[in-house]
Amino acid sequence: MNHTETIKVAINAILANKVRALLTMLGIMIGVLSVILLTALVSGLKTSITSQIAGLGSNLLYVIPGRIGGGRSPGGVQVNRLTLADATQIKNKLGEDTQVSPVVQKTTRTKYLNKTSKNVTIVGANANYPLVVQATKITAGRFFNTSEASSGKKVVVIGPTVVTNLFSNGIDPLGKSIQVDNLRYTVVGILGSRGSIFGQDLDNLIIVPLASAQRQFGITSLNTIYINAKEASRVADIKKQVTSILAKRLSEDDFTVADQGQTLATINQVTSALTLGLGGIAAISLLVGGIGIMNIMLVSVTERTREIGLRKALGAKPKDILNQFLIEAITLSGIGGILGIILGIGLAIVINSFIQTTITWWSVGLSFGFSVAVGIIFGVAPAIRASRLDPIQALRYE
Repeated sequence: MNHTETIKVAINAILANKVRALLTMLGIMIGVLSVILLTALVSGLKTSITSQIAGLGSNLLYVIPGRIGGGRSPGGVQVNRLTLADATQIKNKLGEDTQVSPVVQKTTRTKYLNKTSKNVTIVGANANYPLVVQATKITAGRFFNTSEASSGKKVVVIGPTVVTNLFSNGIDPLGKSIQVDNLRYTVVGILGSRGSIFGQDLDNLIIVPLASAQRQFGITSLNTIYINAKEASRVADIKKQVTSILAKRLSEDDFTVADQGQTLATINQVTSALTLGLGGIAAISLLVGGIGIMNIMLVSVTERTREIGLRKALGAKPKDILNQFLIEAITLSGIGGILGIILGIGLAIVINSFIQTTITWWSVGLSFGFSVAVGIIFGVAPAIRASRLDPIQALRYE
C-alpha cells in the first residue's frame, strides 16, 4: 500500500466519525488557543510597559522609598523618610548637570458642578516637572509656572479622563474652577493622553504645585524624586552620586535609586517568567488533549479490529497499519492546532480593542509544533497495538 492510499484511508476513517473527531481535536484546539492568547496578553503588557517607560525619557532616574529586593528584619516597618530637603540637597550637589523634581502623590476625588471624578491621582510637583518627566505633554493651556509653584497657588493641570468625567457638551475646562477634595483649583492646562498600564488609567490624573499638595493634605514625605540627567552618558555616574548623597542621612533600606535600564531589565525578567509560567500552564491542556487522542485512537483500534484483520488478510503490512493510525492521530492534532491558531489570533485581535495584545509568531509556531508532536507521541501506542494484531484473531473478533 502506497503512502497516498494510506493517507486517504486515514482521512476517510476520521470523516466517518466527525463528531468524535471534533471532540478529540477540542483539547488540542483549546491548548493551542490558550498558549497563543496568554503569550499575546503578556507580550502586549510588556510592550505597553516598555513604551510607557521609554516615554519618560532615557536620561531619567528616580528615587523611591525603601530598597527594591531588600527589606528590614521580620516584623520591621518600612517608613518613608524621603523629604523635600533630600531633593534640595541633590539639586544643590549636582548643580547644572541635572533637573530635579520632587513629587508627592495621593488618590482623591474632583468635582465640577454636579459631576464627580473618583479615584483621581493627584500629583504635587514643581514647575520643571514636564522637563524632568518628558512623557508629560500639554495639549491645551499651559503648565503652572515657577511663581505659582513656589507660592503654592491653587492651579491645576488635568488629564483627559478627568476632562471627560467633569466636562461635557463642549465645555472648555481652561479657566474653570474645580474642587479637589475640599479645596478649589483653577484649571490652567490639559495633559496629553498616556493610556493605561496594569489596568490603571494614567489619564485619571491631575498635577498641582508641590507646596499646594503638601499644605492641603499635610504630606511631608516624598513619594518620588525624579532626576533628569542632561547627558545620557552621565546617568550611571549621577546614580552613584545620588546614592552617596542620600546615604549620609539614610540607611540603605530607606531608599532606592533606579534608572530606566534597570527598570526595563526588571520588567523583562518578570514578563519572561510570566510568559513561561502561563505558557506552561496552557501547555498542560495540550497534554490533556494528547491523552484524549490516545484514548480515542485506542477505542478506534478496538472498534476496527475486524477491519484491521481484513486488511492484513488482503496483504496490508504491519507498517501500513502503523502509518494509518499515526496519520489519523497527527491529522487530528494538526487540524486541532490549526483551528486553535485561528481562534487564538482572532481572540487576541478582538481583545486588543480593550487591552493591548501582541501576537508573537514564535508562540504560534511552537504551539502548533507541540500539537503535532503530541499527536505523534500519543498516537504511537494505539498505532503499534493496531499493527501487532493477529489477522486471524482480528477476523474472529466480535
